[in-house]
Amino acid sequence: MTNNGPFGVDPEDFDRFAKEASDGLRDVVDQVGKIFGQSGAGGSWGAFFGEPSAQRKPEPEPEPETTGETGDGVWAIYTVDSDGSAHIDQLYATELDALRAHKDNVDPARRVRFLPYGVSVSVLEV
Repeated sequence: MTNNGPFGVDPEDFDRFAKEASDGLRDVVDQVGKIFGQSGAGGSWGAFFGEPSAQRKPEPEPEPETTGETGDGVWAIYTVDSDGSAHIDQLYATELDALRAHKDNVDPARRVRFLPYGVSVSVLEV
């Protein structure tokens, strides 16, 4: 009983119970969905029970991640001129390195920004 907690329930017993309960509930939902799907009344119940497995549409393929979403890129310290054009001063692999290099900056035209690989530097221009 010392290993089974204060109520004497073994964690494996609980896992087994939860799996059996979820399997049983899934079977009930599938059967009810089939019954209502065949009777034509699936419109209102379809949202709750879902479509029967034979009528399910395939899920769309996930789109590949872009380099910006995966975090592949560089940190740039750049300066924006009075005409709005940007010039890269320095590139860093990590944000921490870029912020350390930029920490004593007093020039308001000098900024830090993440640039994903493949993005044109012209996105920095104002």
